[in-house]
Amino acid sequence: MNKQNLIKVQILNAFVDNNKGGNPAGVVFDADDLSIKEKQEIAAKIGYSETAFVSKSNIADYKLDFFSPNRQIAHCGHATVATFSYLRQLNLLKKNNVTKETIDGIRKIKLKGELAYMEQLAPRYVDVQKRENMILKSLGIKKTDLWKNAPVTLVNTGNSFILIPVKNKSILRKLKPDMGLITEISDEFDLIGLYPFTLLNDNNGKDASTRMFGPRYNIMEEAGTGMAAGPLACYLFDILKLNKNRFFIQQGEFMEVPSPSLIIVELEIDNGNIKSLMAGGRGVLKMEKHIALTRNTE
Repeated sequence: MNKQNLIKVQILNAFVDNNKGGNPAGVVFDADDLSIKEKQEIAAKIGYSETAFVSKSNIADYKLDFFSPNRQIAHCGHATVATFSYLRQLNLLKKNNVTKETIDGIRKIKLKGELAYMEQLAPRYVDVQKRENMILKSLGIKKTDLWKNAPVTLVNTGNSFILIPVKNKSILRKLKPDMGLITEISDEFDLIGLYPFTLLNDNNGKDASTRMFGPRYNIMEEAGTGMAAGPLACYLFDILKLNKNRFFIQQGEFMEVPSPSLIIVELEIDNGNIKSLMAGGRGVLKMEKHIALTRNTE
């Protein structure tokens, strides 16, 4: 016998900038009884870039599983930030240091007021010069559009992104992503996606403006990507030699429907080397949805 259940999904915007904009994520609490297949079905029906499923853990404070509309993903920065920021707002988290269990191990979460920060690993850099022309073509830009002495580089702090430094916001705004080509590149290098960025020199306190294209995960463009902002902060410190341990990363400004996000990245530096990092921001509840799920009760 089939029985239809309604699954409550909280829609939370993470990395809001002055409570505006941000990147929406679905969050399902009390997900212990949902199967992987059911979680994937819910994520597909919600349709956001990622949905987090929160359940009990025997080895951490909470277990989180993340699904894009078409596949499971090991980590998701904005859904993590949304989840833990909202748990703090509900007064369900008293501690400032908690942990999450994922399919890729345990990660630390730090809370500062209603801001939630997720731990990422020390950066690993991979030379992708052999595919630079293909990468530039996938974004509709030329070598002359790149920032001088700033190589196109793959950076991994838990997930892999290729970072592409462009000269200014005008170039960033006018990118023409070829999703088929980006998917091909993403498959070759096992990426979440491409992360073009430009440095900012205005007076609003932000260090870089970015965009993220992840069609391999059915993410055409994302408003805020914590797992990409972490690698970018490492790149700014290690490769561009910006000598600071806190970076403010803006994303989402140039989407078809703009949704400016603010991601804060804090680096832990030891003898000039990045040991680990935290990327975070604030989450805001936007709405609740109910997804019909048909379950076999026999």
